[in-house]
Amino acid sequence: MRRTLLMAAALVAAGCSAAPTVPAPAPAPPSVDRTAAPLDPALAVTDPHGVRIELPAPPERIVCLNGLCDDIVVDLGLVPAGTSNPALISHPALLGERGKAVPVVAGSFGGEDVESIAALDPDLVIGLEGVHEALRPAIERFAPLWLAEPATWEESVGYLRALGALTGRTAEAVAAETRFRGVLADTAASDRTVVVIYGSADAIGVDTADSLKGHLLDAVYDYPFPAKGTDAATASNYSVEELLARQPDTVFVYSLLFSTSDKPLSEQLADNPVWRQIPAVRDGAVHEVHPKLWGSGRGLRSLEAVLAEARGLAP
Repeated sequence: MRRTLLMAAALVAAGCSAAPTVPAPAPAPPSVDRTAAPLDPALAVTDPHGVRIELPAPPERIVCLNGLCDDIVVDLGLVPAGTSNPALISHPALLGERGKAVPVVAGSFGGEDVESIAALDPDLVIGLEGVHEALRPAIERFAPLWLAEPATWEESVGYLRALGALTGRTAEAVAAETRFRGVLADTAASDRTVVVIYGSADAIGVDTADSLKGHLLDAVYDYPFPAKGTDAATASNYSVEELLARQPDTVFVYSLLFSTSDKPLSEQLADNPVWRQIPAVRDGAVHEVHPKLWGSGRGLRSLEAVLAEARGLAP
């Protein structure tokens, strides 16, 4: 201790100053195994959430009520018999212009018209866990309903493999998984702090590190935005002050607009003095991104496109 005090005194006397503290680098993400396990056809599978799906024959006509379904159906080399996500299925990451020919299910998200679904003569309907439960009694009069909601990219892989087994398109499923694992393994880690937000100026939502997009970006960026508890209604709510406290260098925004008069979220926040102090805002690194791709895309093609866009905007 005495020696330490003498050295400090000598530094002060000599007019020296201590070197500035260098922030510790963000921890390196875990390595990603590039290898996809073999997969066999099956008419009964258990999905990543432990739900067992059993069908009498491989499904050929699949109606998609969530973005995961659109994505994995395309990855298997199929086309949905119908979709409630026309903006996603026609995104270049999925079917592009060909997606505009896919029949659109009538009704609003979560309140799709059951007669419209039945008219598509599906062998299987895939909906969103936590949203489409109320439609089960009506839909299951004519087709099985599978509810799926991945929280991690590994679960997205699991759903792809499950549908690959059910459809008998096992080679396509393994190829898609291998492709995605390679993309993720080849993506270099960045020490930038990023965040994905949505909602409105009065109720900002964050894709937390416990959500699918947050989990993905947490693999390659510094993403210090955990879920705030287990209550789904509040776990993703962050105030502007809480965003500022975490000092993000880049903010990705997907604005859910319901009319032409709605303003993007970044514009709603533009006059907020606390928002303007956030490094990303101050440095012009707030990016409005494709709302359906970032908000509804849950399969591997969507995740690849999100990752590519993120790295293009925040290397």
